Amino acid sequence: MKNLIQRRWLLGLAVFALTAASYAQWSNPADDVPAYHPSAPLKVNALPPILAGAQLTGENFRYPWQVHIYQQAVKIGNVLYQLPCNCRCDRALGHTSLRSCYENAHGTECSTCAKEEIFAYRQTKAGKTPAEIRAAIARHEYESIDLENQ
Repeated sequence: MKNLIQRRWLLGLAVFALTAASYAQWSNPADDVPAYHPSAPLKVNALPPILAGAQLTGENFRYPWQVHIYQQAVKIGNVLYQLPCNCRCDRALGHTSLRSCYENAHGTECSTCAKEEIFAYRQTKAGKTPAEIRAAIARHEYESIDLENQ
């Protein structure tokens, strides 16, 4: 009987320790920033291209805003490279920054990516640095953007 109680106690302690360890990585949400690059790329030509031109047609580009965000993304690709994407496509799709969303059709499918791109474009045109835009994205300032009215 004593062995059974000890085993249950040890099992309970082990379950508690594993649970606590698994939650420890989530204990500080401020450290959970999506992937981005802290500075501009050294070689722009080494990056995959942002979709452009004839690639902006078809099923994924049904709405004018979808084409518009890709046209803007081409103009600020280096800025997008330095910004995180809050849809967490870094985890789900292996993206390394907001720019990655525009190297394929993901930007057309995700309102978070689209709103962040429009926000980044506007802020860049207003003279903000990538670091300032990154801080504003962390504060979710992009969320009020209306995609249909671009």
